[in-house]
Amino acid sequence: MMPDAPQDRTIRIGEIKTRYWAGGSHGSPVVLIHGLSCHVEDWLPNFNALAEHHRVYALDLPGHGRTDKPARATYGATYLTDFVRDFMAALQIPRAHVVGHSMGGAVATRLAFTHGELVDRLVLVAPAGLGPQVHLSLRLASVPLLGERLMRLSRSGIASFARMTVYDPLVIIEEKIDCDYELAAQPGALEAVLRTARSGLNLLGQKKSLWGVNTGRLPYITAPVLVIWGRQDPILPVAHAEVAAQALPNARVQILDACGHVPMLEKTDAFNALLLDFFQEKNE
Repeated sequence: MMPDAPQDRTIRIGEIKTRYWAGGSHGSPVVLIHGLSCHVEDWLPNFNALAEHHRVYALDLPGHGRTDKPARATYGATYLTDFVRDFMAALQIPRAHVVGHSMGGAVATRLAFTHGELVDRLVLVAPAGLGPQVHLSLRLASVPLLGERLMRLSRSGIASFARMTVYDPLVIIEEKIDCDYELAAQPGALEAVLRTARSGLNLLGQKKSLWGVNTGRLPYITAPVLVIWGRQDPILPVAHAEVAAQALPNARVQILDACGHVPMLEKTDAFNALLLDFFQEKNE
């Protein structure tokens, strides 16, 4: 059974009505950034555990979840990074620990090297933006018309993809599939996800405009960084963790065995402990 969700809140970031969660009453702020075609519910296994010690914020990025899906938005990494910056400003979060998963990891990386003053500590969870390699299904989704056909909405398709991303398919429970399907069916969701995917992907993989920029700027990130990856990740290769380890001056890498692309779901207890320990270190 999925944990109870925090109460939805909304705030306008420019013209975009944005859904977010906020929890916790003390400790350092933490901002959670989800991945492609994901939403705040992906942080359900972690949100309350983190909120016991920190003030935690999770948002639906534009085009995702219950946040608006403007037809004219670019949905590229720079656009999404600026959006997270503006979200933090709107909620008066001057500085936070920033956690990004998959595409959200690429966004968190860019936030750290373009607006380093906003990032206290950085956690990259199987992040995009560290090399061209990515699963074939996402490369095919970047192809016009083919992507629309492959990502045609169906509950069985949602379930199949979710189970493909993890090491143990049993962690994908029916309740999660129902949630993913409901949010994928929101008006404009498919179009927004495809535009987001195509901003950073093509048939060859992740675009150089995404990973080339990110990897080139990694040495300029001064915040301490924790990289978490599932050893059996089928979406983004665990070998990309070594790219981060080599280029980031203040990074450590934690590889979780028997784990796919969603460590926060598959290895919840270990994941939460890693984050809480990492966030606490500066106070020791």
